Amino acid sequence: MSGVSLKGVPNWARVRLAQAVTLETRAKLKAWFVRLLRNDLVHNSTALYGVQLCRKIFPLVTMPYLVRVLGPSVWGSVAFVSSLGEFIVLLIEFGFNLSATREIAQSRHLPRKCSSVMAGVVGAQVLLATASVSAAWLASRYIPLLRDNPHLLWAGVFYGVFQGINPLWFFQGLERLRLAAFLEIAGKILGVLGVFVFVRSSSDAWEALMFQGVPPMLSSLVGLMLAYRQFPFTPPTFSLVKSALISGWRLFVFRSGESLYGAGNAFILGLFAPSSSVGYFAIAEKISKAAFGLLNPIREALYPRISRLAVAAAEDAARLVRIGAAIMISGGVVLGIALYVLAPQLIHLMTGSDFPSAVTVLRIFALLPPLLSATYSVGLQWLLPFGEDGTVNRIILTAGALNLVIAFLVAPVYQHIGMAVSVLISEIYVCISMVLAVVTHAPLRKDRMFQRSKLAALAKGAYDG
Repeated sequence: MSGVSLKGVPNWARVRLAQAVTLETRAKLKAWFVRLLRNDLVHNSTALYGVQLCRKIFPLVTMPYLVRVLGPSVWGSVAFVSSLGEFIVLLIEFGFNLSATREIAQSRHLPRKCSSVMAGVVGAQVLLATASVSAAWLASRYIPLLRDNPHLLWAGVFYGVFQGINPLWFFQGLERLRLAAFLEIAGKILGVLGVFVFVRSSSDAWEALMFQGVPPMLSSLVGLMLAYRQFPFTPPTFSLVKSALISGWRLFVFRSGESLYGAGNAFILGLFAPSSSVGYFAIAEKISKAAFGLLNPIREALYPRISRLAVAAAEDAARLVRIGAAIMISGGVVLGIALYVLAPQLIHLMTGSDFPSAVTVLRIFALLPPLLSATYSVGLQWLLPFGEDGTVNRIILTAGALNLVIAFLVAPVYQHIGMAVSVLISEIYVCISMVLAVVTHAPLRKDRMFQRSKLAALAKGAYDG
């Protein structure tokens, strides 16, 4: 209406016209909002937000209680064994949450293929779980903290095994996450209640870890039952297990390298620093990870959609990636500023007055959300769906080695501060390397993207032109 002159139009007509325009605008907004609410991507993002809130926020709910009940030293021991549990999760997952999600997303309309993928992954995870338990037992013979706390050790193993076999990847690949998310959320609530009811003193430290394992145990068992109701059961065979391991290998290397400067830092620090220093480091690390976890559902919801579009519609995939990257990086900057400014208040809220040294660590970690948001939006949303697994692995493994070298040089002297600086340097290296890889490799170039997606579709027999 901006180009139409209303000169000479009576006032009553102008009012009617304004009301008509307002009603039309409201109708359009209502229709847009209804479409948004019915969008599967919105539903999946919402479900993943529920899961992430449970995984990141619920530990922050129990942490103030546990820190005060257990004390700094025992809390540090729990953080050390919990970090060992994360290594077990890493080994059992074996990159399947990326490789198998991608396969399911690209073959969702082929029941036999999905069933074969499921059988191969489950069989592989049984073997990997057995190897994990054996490795934990062997480590306990040489690491005093594990040898002296057997209940704590096996509680951490219990958590690691069941978190590792969680079949959330299967539902993520199908983009049907609401039920799986509900199961995990319900289990997490039970775990939180168990901590508050049963953990009463430092002698109950192992129970704090045990109740972290109950929710993934429930969601894993029920999730596997639901998955096998979705597709016919196929028994694991040697060829299917081998295929799953080969498919997940490169992404396992990616996750393994990532753990060397991500999930396993508290464990690495605990090898040559007292439990109290591990506690200082772990409390700040958990807060920063919880903050960045607010952005994880965006990339996790986009990843299967981009993986599918990478085969059939590369330009649409690229457009979706750019939108996701803009949202994640903006959110990462906001979260980083908030962490730096609110670090003293957050540490005091979580721990009281026993952990003042953790404030410095948290302020160092305030730089991580902007770096991680750029890394993940580039590494997972650009490079991996378009098959640049090798490039990502080289970057991640180099960063993991860099973190280990710096940690062994500075952490024995500067302890939690040195470990935090080591992590930050590694993340800066990863972020810069990922951006340079995208600039110089195929995923940014539409002609190369199209050829890659066309060849992939021909290989799958899906390209019809």
